[in-house]
Amino acid sequence: MRLLHIADLHIGKRVCEFSMLEDQRHVLSQVVGLVSERGVDVVLVAGDLYDKSMPSAEAVALVDWFLESLAATGAQAVVIPGNHDSAERVAYASGLLGRQGIHVAPVYDGHIEPVRLADERGAVDVWPIPYLHISTVRHYFPDEQISNYTDALRVAIDACDLRRIDDEGRLVRNVAVAHQFVTAGGVSPERCDSELSLGGMDNVDASVFDAFDYVALGHVHGPQRVGRDAVRYAGSILKYSLSEWRGQKSAVLVELGEAGVEPSTELVPLVPLHDLRRVRGPLERLVSPEVAGASDVSREDYLYAVLTDENPEVDAMARLRNVYPNVMSLEYDNARTRAAGIADDAAPAADSASPLELFCDFYEQQNGSGLTEGQLAAVTEELERIEAL
Repeated sequence: MRLLHIADLHIGKRVCEFSMLEDQRHVLSQVVGLVSERGVDVVLVAGDLYDKSMPSAEAVALVDWFLESLAATGAQAVVIPGNHDSAERVAYASGLLGRQGIHVAPVYDGHIEPVRLADERGAVDVWPIPYLHISTVRHYFPDEQISNYTDALRVAIDACDLRRIDDEGRLVRNVAVAHQFVTAGGVSPERCDSELSLGGMDNVDASVFDAFDYVALGHVHGPQRVGRDAVRYAGSILKYSLSEWRGQKSAVLVELGEAGVEPSTELVPLVPLHDLRRVRGPLERLVSPEVAGASDVSREDYLYAVLTDENPEVDAMARLRNVYPNVMSLEYDNARTRAAGIADDAAPAADSASPLELFCDFYEQQNGSGLTEGQLAAVTEELERIEAL
């Protein structure tokens, strides 16, 4: 069975007030094309379908187009909500969609039912595990000892009735689709500054997924394995922050073979409509024909510009946008900014730090000590709620 794993679509997202809808449609068209070109049987969408819990009408229309396009290919799809999504809204009409081969995870109620599929090697159960909070799992399992996110996910997965043998006596392959911050032996995956972090408190150890043949993860925006090749983040479909500018976005093509055999994986590049990159240098050089007209760059790319001029020009942004219409951000790196404590090649802390990091720094400056674990959890939950609005 051939799987295509994507995640973190964030449909409707705006980056520096630039709408990403056109860019998102462009890359989702590539995903649909890959399904047909590479003979994909199942598409796994590992959460954060939308960027907000109450998405715009335009964002909903784009997701509708994408799911309808996937259904038209004849492939199945398994979709789960992430921390940016409203599980209730994502699950709307899931029964009707399921009859078209688009299986959307229902709102978590203490039970997770698999999407049961099969190929010539036997049965494949795909388990859609929506984004889970500790409090949600505790509500349905009050007698269990749940002190952290690893405990919560372990309890939720232990409640799943994973089949080992199908009706014909063949081994069943189990696939998980999840949206959590998963680490392996305390080693964290590489993260970017567009992801909201719980300061490590949301860590889920990869061992909770040991029973699965493949684990399709969402939540971290960089494609990477976690512990073993079969536990993997697909990464986001587009670059949504400056910290991602050097990376290459991709979808994970998974060849699911015999049960107990590690599946093969291939990262298939996703080519953006506009790349997101950083340019650095004096203003006159950046707008010069030899730089702006270089054959290996596009003037239409989304740009974060770092000017090294010692004397800032009042109309610097206007001059840049006259050549590069999609300049997202402008900052300076010169003797003055370095003297003010801004490190070379770095953005100001207020631009690069997450809201949680900024709040923690502010609290410590005001009170002389850091947040307690309880305070940190409360602040994080409130920030997640605000971000999802």
